[in-house]
Amino acid sequence: MSDRLIKKPTTGMKDILPEEMEIRDYVEATVRRVYAGYGFQHIETPVVEHIENLCSDQGGENEKLIFKVMKRGEKLDIAGAKGENDLADSGLRYDLTLPLSRYYSNNNQILTMPFKALQIGNVFRADRPQKGRFRQFKQCDIDIIGDPSDLAEIELLNATTALLSELGFSGFRVRINDRRLLKAMGQYAGFDEAALPEIFIILDKMDKIGLEGVEQELKASGYDEEGIRKYLELFKDKDDTQEGIRRIGELLGDNVPEGVTDDLIEIFSAVNEIKSGDFRLSFDPTLVRGMGYYTGTIFEIEMEEFGSSVAGGGRYDGMIGRFTGQNVPACGFSIGFERIITILMDKGFKIPDASSKTAFLIEKGVSAEKLASIMSEAQELRKRGETVLIARMAKNRKFQKDNLERSGYTSFKDYYRD
Repeated sequence: MSDRLIKKPTTGMKDILPEEMEIRDYVEATVRRVYAGYGFQHIETPVVEHIENLCSDQGGENEKLIFKVMKRGEKLDIAGAKGENDLADSGLRYDLTLPLSRYYSNNNQILTMPFKALQIGNVFRADRPQKGRFRQFKQCDIDIIGDPSDLAEIELLNATTALLSELGFSGFRVRINDRRLLKAMGQYAGFDEAALPEIFIILDKMDKIGLEGVEQELKASGYDEEGIRKYLELFKDKDDTQEGIRRIGELLGDNVPEGVTDDLIEIFSAVNEIKSGDFRLSFDPTLVRGMGYYTGTIFEIEMEEFGSSVAGGGRYDGMIGRFTGQNVPACGFSIGFERIITILMDKGFKIPDASSKTAFLIEKGVSAEKLASIMSEAQELRKRGETVLIARMAKNRKFQKDNLERSGYTSFKDYYRD
C-alpha cells in the first residue's frame, strides 16, 4: 500500500488555476457592481443548514442530492439509528434561496423593506458531474423580499439582463411563464389537481421530446385522451409575444386567477421598453422549473453557445411562511455562475481594460544596491496600478517567458549581475 496521498480533487470538485481565477474574480466584481446599482445589498449565509430545513419538500429533486453532515459526539447513535436521517443533523446547502428565507426570518426586524439581497457563494449537490456542472459550484442570486407587485419581477429581469450584457453576452432568450397559468391550463383540460405535478414534469420535457413525445408519455401514464388533446392544443402554434399571453388568458377564462395575465403583459411591456441589451423576452407556456417552492412568475435565460439555461428564478411567496407562520412575498433570480465562466473560458475571454503585467527577471548574483533599485522601480509601477512580478531568472529563459505570457505578462525586463 502506497503512503502517498491522493493529489486529485474528489469527484465533482475541481482545482481552479490562476488564469480562470482572474476571470472569476472579474465576473464576481462585475456582479457586485452592477447589482449594487439596482440597490441589492450583499449578504452571506452559512454553507451548513439544519437538515430539517433542507428536507422540507421545498427543493424538489435537489433534496435527493444533499451532502448530509453526521451528528457529533454523544448525539451520534449509530447502533440505534433506523436510517441515515437519524445520523445527520445538518447538511450542505443545495441552493441559496432556502438559506435566504431562513436568514430573512431570523433578521427581518432589522432589515430594510422591501429587502433586496445579493448572495454569492458555493452550494453543494451530489449530482453526476458533467461539463459546466459540478458537485461544488458557485451560485449568484438576487432576491426581493416584501414586494407583492410585479415591480419585483421587472427589477430582477432588468438587473440580470444588464449584468449579462455587461459581460458581453448578446442574442440570448429570456423565457417567462407563471405557475398559476400552468395550473390553470391543467384545470382547463380537466386534470385532477393532484395529478398536476406529474403532468408538469412531463411537460417540462417538451424542448427535448417535442409535442408528440409529451403526448405519448401522458397517454402512457394513463391520462384521459380527451383531456390530453385539449391540453396539448394549448401549446400548438405558440405565440411568444404579449398577444400570446392575452389569447391564452382569454381561452382559459376563470381558471386563471385575476391579474395573472395582466401582470405578465405589464412585465413584458416594461422590460422591453427600457432594455439596453440585445436579448429577446419570450412567453413560453411550457416553462415549468422544477423547484417545488415557486408560486407565481417563473423565468429562465437560454444561450445558444451553452445549449441550455444559464439563469433562472421566480416568485416563491410561500417559503418564508414555513419559517415564520406568515407568508411574505418573495421573488429571486439566479445566474449559473459556473456556466457563465465555462462559456467565457471557451470563448477565450480577455478581461477588458486589465492593468499591464510586467515581469522583472533578475539574474542570481545581482548586487544588493542594484536589487534595491530594482525593487524601488517595481514599487513605482505598482503605485500606478500596474502588476509587477519579481522573479529569479531561470536557466531556460524562453520557457520561463512563455509560461509567463500564458499568465498574461506582456512586458519583460531582464536584470543581469554586473
